[in-house]
Amino acid sequence: MEYILETYNLVKKYKKFMALDDFNMHIEKGAIYGIIGKNGAGKTTLIRVICGLQAPTNGTYKIYGVLNEEKKIIDVRKRIGAIVESPSIYLNMTAEENLKEQYKVIGIPEYTGLDEILKLVRLNETGNKKAKNFSLGMKQRLGIAIALVGNPDFLILDEPINGLDPEGIIEVRELILKLNREKGITFLISSHYLDELSKIATHYGFINKGQIIKEISSKELEENCKKRTEIKVSNIKECVKYLEEKKMPYEVISDEEINIYEKINVSEIAVELNKRNCKINEFREKEESLENYYINLIGGDENV
Repeated sequence: MEYILETYNLVKKYKKFMALDDFNMHIEKGAIYGIIGKNGAGKTTLIRVICGLQAPTNGTYKIYGVLNEEKKIIDVRKRIGAIVESPSIYLNMTAEENLKEQYKVIGIPEYTGLDEILKLVRLNETGNKKAKNFSLGMKQRLGIAIALVGNPDFLILDEPINGLDPEGIIEVRELILKLNREKGITFLISSHYLDELSKIATHYGFINKGQIIKEISSKELEENCKKRTEIKVSNIKECVKYLEEKKMPYEVISDEEINIYEKINVSEIAVELNKRNCKINEFREKEESLENYYINLIGGDENV
């Protein structure tokens, strides 16, 4: 397994506040890794440490196999593009002028690939329009374009769709997927929009109180959040006997409620249960959301 980023018992402390506490993360090459946690959980602190904006209090991390304490880490970070908290945009400049400034900042003498970047983010026809007149979605795409200068293969995005309207969210989502599939770019994305994150992420890291409490692939998560049919019955014992006989996966919720974790024909089951003096009083199909999975994982009704 090739990892782009690995952290080892990473700690970041601000006086008495522990922002990161023995933080361990693993991001595979080619992944779209979504990091999930409520405000203050440590998401932005992690991003700042990885980008070299802050030094860890303790612990280490590797980027492309290079330890953060090695001198080579400076060169390795050139392979990273990032938007931390909000895009760094010159509002009185055009999209092209913003990109040219970034070329100068990172020391690239020629504007090689500039036109391609503008086309990738669909800002190649904005002409002389100043960034201050861009929609929020356009500004976010411009921020990603700036992060793409230097041809990075690892992009770190902090709340990339925050405040965007539905059209802007779709545009950013499609751009991320395109960069991942066509350019092979690995992503670390922090987002409060869990439903939207679930549409693109291949892996997740759930963070709480500065610690990773679970790392899971989207396939594993899908299995854990599999669909179920919730039914209320008049005779729970007979219902359980029937499900045992049919070897159907189930979970008893109460003395009248039971969940069935398999695709079922409710009408057929109702007929069979009726023969056993058991009636289905209510039924509904459900699928656990990413947000519910996180809340259940941390134990309690927390806001993410």
